Amino acid sequence: MKTVTLPQQAWYSKKEAEYPLPDYWYIEECEMTGAHEPTMIPSKIRETLDNPTGTQTIKELARGKNQVVILFDDMSRVTRTFDFIPHILEELSEAGIKDKNIRFVCATGCHGALTRIDFVKKLGDDVLERFPVYNHNPFGNCVPIGKTKTFGTEVLVNEEVMKCDFKIAVSGIVPHAMTGFGGGGKIILPGVTSIESTKNNHHHAQIDCLPGQTGMGNIDENPVHYDIDEAAVLAGLDFSINVLFNKWGQTAKVFAGALKPAYAVSVKESKIHYFTPRVHDKDIVIANAFVKATEASGCLNIAYTAVGTSGGDVVLVVNEPAGQIVHYLYGAFGSASYGPEHLIKKVPLNINKVIIYTPYPDLANRDSYPVSEKVIFLHKWGEVLKVLEADFPSCANVAIFPYAEMQYTR
Repeated sequence: MKTVTLPQQAWYSKKEAEYPLPDYWYIEECEMTGAHEPTMIPSKIRETLDNPTGTQTIKELARGKNQVVILFDDMSRVTRTFDFIPHILEELSEAGIKDKNIRFVCATGCHGALTRIDFVKKLGDDVLERFPVYNHNPFGNCVPIGKTKTFGTEVLVNEEVMKCDFKIAVSGIVPHAMTGFGGGGKIILPGVTSIESTKNNHHHAQIDCLPGQTGMGNIDENPVHYDIDEAAVLAGLDFSINVLFNKWGQTAKVFAGALKPAYAVSVKESKIHYFTPRVHDKDIVIANAFVKATEASGCLNIAYTAVGTSGGDVVLVVNEPAGQIVHYLYGAFGSASYGPEHLIKKVPLNINKVIIYTPYPDLANRDSYPVSEKVIFLHKWGEVLKVLEADFPSCANVAIFPYAEMQYTR
């Protein structure tokens, strides 16, 4: 046997795990362009924030403001928010903003709420001691601020956020199946909007978009992105920090400033940074969930593209103790009870089997993955190899995507 090493468990310290594979398999490990970018040191992060795109610095913008909110994404994103907090707080202090006028809000969207343990991982103990840190509530405590032109979305935003006259956001940007890329205005919609606002945006994404307008990396003509951008402008997001990740999920590149210009340059770089050359005609594709392991089904997007037309197997590695996120829009809440935009994910015709490998069984959460007789759930790696070797007893061409949810191919 030979082994492949894959990054694992991003929120449980920097780890990796070894997976043995048969010697007679031909293995191609597919890496994205920016995989080996070094982790940014604090001085480089500070330099980026001191030279924002399309606007003044946080200190300059915050002068004369009264109430400040710092938005950050949830545990389904690997953004190391704590990398940015010291710089943000220093700027706010120099602008004359007192601690009592600052709060943090986690932009959970329609995901389940975070616990204190989660907040500490994202922000650090000292932040929870100094400042109030709140979860967003998509079911209430939201106020109307206007309507978008793209989808006619009635935008209702977290009332605590809208009480503030200075809004800062820190969010990760990776390819996204619906919006092309994450980050930017998504911290507002769906991050801190009501479930009704998010439902309208996501529903139109399913019924109004033409083939090719959405999908991983497709953003230039994407109506979903336009609708989100409109909502973020209505909400008055003042300063946007967009973070790109290396193969370890660490901060690799940062683009900060005014919402639209900062996001534009971050997307331009993301198209290069996350790009992974396409591979074809593979018998087996192994897709590893890492930076968004609690939304692991997104890894299948790139995995499917590598399987040959004659058929093959896909293995999704989900080594995530937290399991899959609670999703109030799409999730299952009973044997026949679902969120309002529940989707049945399909498996392409040329895929023979989809093996979901996770050491953490969760029967109710199987609905997070495609529902098909082709889908198999296994909890021991030896069982996975047994199935694959039965399907390919002599030789197999294998592609491995080590961090599949942030990789995309045109």
